[in-house]
Amino acid sequence: MDIINADASHIEQLAPLFDLYRQFYQCPADAELAKQFISDRINNNESRIFVADDGGILQGFVQLYPSFCSVDAIKIYILYDLYVAKSGRGKGVGEALMNRAKAFATENGAGRIDLETAFDNNVGQRLYEKLGYKRVLEDFHTYSLPLDR
Repeated sequence: MDIINADASHIEQLAPLFDLYRQFYQCPADAELAKQFISDRINNNESRIFVADDGGILQGFVQLYPSFCSVDAIKIYILYDLYVAKSGRGKGVGEALMNRAKAFATENGAGRIDLETAFDNNVGQRLYEKLGYKRVLEDFHTYSLPLDR
């Protein structure tokens, strides 16, 4: 299995995985939306996506967005998405993707990687903690403002 940078040639295989990822977080299935979103991120170079390629079959992906932390005055990456296909689970795919994300962020001068996950995503939480991630937002509330589009 190879962990490689996703490009336009991966969109057709990556989009269904992204759709399944969204469904995990209770979004309705929408293959076209998933394809358009992934296409836009790749084609506009707005995120970094790594895929786990097992002989031409994608087993998972991780997506990072560049950002900054003004308080610490550092560059950071937001690890927004991690998904492993059922066929890749229990085989170290998630860990390999997370390690590649860490290497990429380090290579690009980031001071840290931030992520959020659902309270009930116990599998993800165990992986993150195994890899050294710490819960840090117990002193803060998270807010979101939906904007009209």
